[in-house]
Amino acid sequence: MLRRKPTRLELKIDDTEEFESVKKELEARKRQREEALLLTAAGRAELINERIGYKPHPKPATLPTLFGSLQF
Repeated sequence: MLRRKPTRLELKIDDTEEFESVKKELEARKRQREEALLLTAAGRAELINERIGYKPHPKPATLPTLFGSLQF
């Protein structure tokens, strides 16, 4: 099997312009999605919790839920 020399890839101005335009479009979509979530306070808190990796668990409301049905 013959071995070829590596081919050289050249980056053209058109390629960089296309990359920048696609990058801006993706950032705009992401911003719109985040703004839709930020409309409510709960959505904002949910977004922050998702970003930091926090998954809140509901707190038990009363003592019987903490200890079950213990009888003395």
